[in-house]
Amino acid sequence: MKERTHLSIRMDKDLHDKFQSISAYEGRSMSGQILYLIQKCVREFEREHGPIEGDCQK
Repeated sequence: MKERTHLSIRMDKDLHDKFQSISAYEGRSMSGQILYLIQKCVREFEREHGPIEGDCQK
């Protein structure tokens, strides 16, 4: 089983409400939408810079 971790962020109510609307439009929960966007960011970074390997504490 993959190790899981937790990420918490703070945002103002207006941004929260807009993001909630976008998530619903995309058919995802807010957590699912955040995870999708993070995965997309990592894929694009690795496409440009190569694979990220090992303990990434930079």
